[in-house]
Amino acid sequence: MASKYKPKILIVEGDQDKRVIPELIEANGIVWGNTKEEAVVYIDSHGGDQFIDEAIVSTELKASGRTALGLIVDADSDFDARWASIKNACSGSIADLPDQIPESGLIHLTTTGVKFGVWIMPDNKSQGMLETFLMYLIPDESEFVWQYAQEATKEAKNRGASFIDSHHDKAYIYTWLAWQDPPGRQLHNAVTEKILNPTHPKAQTFVSWFRQLYDL
Repeated sequence: MASKYKPKILIVEGDQDKRVIPELIEANGIVWGNTKEEAVVYIDSHGGDQFIDEAIVSTELKASGRTALGLIVDADSDFDARWASIKNACSGSIADLPDQIPESGLIHLTTTGVKFGVWIMPDNKSQGMLETFLMYLIPDESEFVWQYAQEATKEAKNRGASFIDSHHDKAYIYTWLAWQDPPGRQLHNAVTEKILNPTHPKAQTFVSWFRQLYDL
């Protein structure tokens, strides 16, 4: 894998995560770096959750020079099943993961001295995804428009909008972003430009988990 010789890596499901997370972390006072070589953490996206696999987890934990490995996955519609699948994928390498993931995110020191972390979007307890987490970063002063964006999205669904029920959080936040200045920014741009508030108190548990996992 491209991450083989990187000491600190984070594996995520898709390119949205790969773009958003560096902007969020840098907005909270950590210099990320301008290139992959300079980045404080190497992010590898897998285009889905295929990396929740015993062979991949074992290989990454054993990689030469590895000091920290993090996984970020979406809970989607079944949080408990997601955590169970992660525990199963780790069973051959880490035998003592807790029955429940801490709400502050998992950070576990393996017997070989590698820090292993897991964050299940949005908040280690609820169903949802990256977009659900980013909904928490809606500025407080935008609450009225945010509520209206949700109402309008629900009404669009009632009138035949074709997005599937499991993507309603995606529909909510993209509807809200369509009404900002400038309209329709991508998620990572919205974080960078503070259309979404990257230092919102509701983001700080995630930021603290990231700092602790990677010793930043």
